[in-house]
Amino acid sequence: MFVWSYGKTIFTSPATPSNEFCLSKLDKEQYEKEERPEIQQEILRRAAKDLPIYTTTASRAIRYCDRCQLIKPDRCHHCSACDVCVLKMDHHCPWVNNCVGFSNYKFFLLFLMYSLLYCLFVAATVLQYFIKFWTNELPDTHAKFHVLFLFFVAAMFFISILSLFSYHCWLVGKNRSTIETFRAPTFRNGPDKNGFSLGCSKNLREVFGDEKKYWLLPIFTSLGDGCTFPTRLVIMDPEQLAVSSQNEPAKSSVTTRPLSESQNRLLAGDCQWVETGPEEENVKSGFCNPF
Repeated sequence: MFVWSYGKTIFTSPATPSNEFCLSKLDKEQYEKEERPEIQQEILRRAAKDLPIYTTTASRAIRYCDRCQLIKPDRCHHCSACDVCVLKMDHHCPWVNNCVGFSNYKFFLLFLMYSLLYCLFVAATVLQYFIKFWTNELPDTHAKFHVLFLFFVAAMFFISILSLFSYHCWLVGKNRSTIETFRAPTFRNGPDKNGFSLGCSKNLREVFGDEKKYWLLPIFTSLGDGCTFPTRLVIMDPEQLAVSSQNEPAKSSVTTRPLSESQNRLLAGDCQWVETGPEEENVKSGFCNPF
C-alpha cells in the first residue's frame, strides 16, 4: 500500500482547468492588444460572467493566468515548477517531484499515512535490539551499528512525517489547502479562510468520497470536478446594511440562499447549514457570483 500510494502520488498528472476557462480567440486578441488594466479587466469580467467563479484577487480583480492564458477557477494556482495551472493546488512537493492538488491529494495523504505506519513498524521491530545495544547485551558485531542507525532513522522519519500528516489532517478538516492557509481566498464579502468549509464530515468526504470502503485505497474517489466547490458565504441584508451605515455598526442579519444541489453530492442530504463564529452571528451556505 505504501508503494502503491507513493506511485500514484508521483505519476498522477496534475488536473488542469477545462477549456471553458480559456479565453475565446477574439477576447484573447483584445486582451493582448489592450494596454490599460481597467479595460483588460472588463474583457475578463465579460468572459467570466457565465463561469462558476466566486473568488477574486485581493484587489477584486479577475484571477487570470498570463502564462496559461486562462481564467483561473476557484482554488486554482499556477505552478512555476510544472508550468501549468493546477486545480485545487496545495503545494509542489520535491519529494515526489509533482504538484499535489485535486487529482492526487488523496494519494498524498495515504502516502503520508502508510509512510508513518511503515516507520513505526521498523522502529518497533528494532526497538528490542536497540535496548540490548543500550544495555551492552548485544554481541560485539558490526550489526549493532546497523541496528542503531536503522532505529534512529526510522524514529526521525516517524516524527517528521507525523507532524506533516497531522498538519494535512487539520487542513482536510478545515477544507483548506496549504496556499489558502497563508493567503485566504477572497470572496464577495472579503477574505475568508473558512469560505470552503462545510463541516468536518463533509470536508472529509470531499477528499475521500462517499464510499468509506475505498478511503484507505489509493483510488481516486474525491467529489467534484476540481473547478467548482460549494462555498459558505455571509451576505448582509441590504436594509440592515443601509441602517448600519447611517447609525452605528449593528449586528448583521443574513439572507439565506441555499447551495445548488447539482453542484456537488455533498449537498444531497441537506441544502444549508448554519454555524456561529466569534466575528459573525450567522454563517450560511450559498453560491454568490461577484461578477
